[in-house]
Amino acid sequence: MSDDPSARPLRRALTAALGLQVFLALLLFAGDLGRDFSLPTRGPSAPDLDQPTTPGDQTRRYDPATRPAGPGVAPSGPMPERLVLTESDGAWSLSGQIAPGDGERIIRQIEARGEGAPQVIRLDSPGGSVTDALELGRAIREAGLDTDMEAGAICLSACPYVLAGGTERNADEDARVGVHQHYFGENTLLPAFTAVSDIQRGQGLVMRYLDEMGVDLRLMEPALMTPPKEIYLLTQEELRDFNLLTTAE
Repeated sequence: MSDDPSARPLRRALTAALGLQVFLALLLFAGDLGRDFSLPTRGPSAPDLDQPTTPGDQTRRYDPATRPAGPGVAPSGPMPERLVLTESDGAWSLSGQIAPGDGERIIRQIEARGEGAPQVIRLDSPGGSVTDALELGRAIREAGLDTDMEAGAICLSACPYVLAGGTERNADEDARVGVHQHYFGENTLLPAFTAVSDIQRGQGLVMRYLDEMGVDLRLMEPALMTPPKEIYLLTQEELRDFNLLTTAE
């Protein structure tokens, strides 16, 4: 059978996902034997998020509770513990961590605005609940809204799935978009096969969503290779290459 070049990125993403799942299974099995379960990180060697990146040097420390300083942004401070939706200058602004239940809540707020509602959502979020991010992203796409990021804004962890929901997707060159492994928590009470099954299902849902949104599944490669306590910041070239952005300032 001939090798289809167009299928190679998907195969690479699936292979990486499978390798991660096997690794997690071993860790979870060790947890069932009474050991503490935690995913590995590179520890303190990774620079802070506000440090500039260059191609090949794109991994930074990740703290969802703190907003890092950046171009055009005040010194770091706490991020809202759940999404906050505001309206200004003819656009929505969505900021804060993505907490469970935020997807449905934000969708209701947008729908309640009615006629004349803004058609652009500006994002500034360190991420959070993957389920809510996918729910919100699908609602954004169904409503035909665009997503955007201003200079200094962040969109990390689960937030890029909200970004992917936009019909048109734009980010200033000084905005920061980052991905990593999703943290599934410490739970040695669940049998290893049950926990890994949940991880597999979650990854499958994310990959299906990205495919629906027209985002290249190669985005999963840096995500699966970056520990939950770190974040891989995507270059503008990668954002366009993976089709996470449709335009770029």
